[in-house]
Amino acid sequence: MTEPPGRRERKKAATRQKIADTALRLFLERGYDAVGIRDVAAEADVAVTTLFSHFASKEALVFEQDADFEQRLTQVVTGRAPHEPLIPALRREVQALVRHCTAEEAAPIWRMIDGSPALRKYEESMRLRHAESLATAIAADPGLPQTATAGRTIARFVIDAYSLAREEAEPEAAVDEIFRMIEAAWEAARLS
Repeated sequence: MTEPPGRRERKKAATRQKIADTALRLFLERGYDAVGIRDVAAEADVAVTTLFSHFASKEALVFEQDADFEQRLTQVVTGRAPHEPLIPALRREVQALVRHCTAEEAAPIWRMIDGSPALRKYEESMRLRHAESLATAIAADPGLPQTATAGRTIARFVIDAYSLAREEAEPEAAVDEIFRMIEAAWEAARLS
């Protein structure tokens, strides 16, 4: 059983969320490039050092759920039931992430990201990190006899599936189509 967070942890989480919410509101109101770190800190009523204790960079403010998404993906591998097939489990999680990121309220955020070279670059590095974490989880699972190369490849395909589907007119149908290919690749790797 998990211990509920203490007062200090709750205050830290609340401060982090306040900073992230403030930053996103300012970025959407004024434009990402027009808002500086000092603007966010002042509006959130925190010191710049406090902001940086929660977020490593200005870009990280936009992707404040980054660590949660990465953890969710790796937990699909580490937390699935014994003998539960990997690819359908990953498909369900990617489908949930795509639904979250294609919800109507997310559209202005993605327009902002797509319009900013700095945010696109940050998102790309984030996706590569997520793929490496997922590949590490796959490689560590003794029930998945694929090679390290197969695990890394499938991890990249899964992360790219999320990104590609998010950009499609029918994202959930795109996830289904992409995952049929991923399933075929995973099966081919198993048979080779």
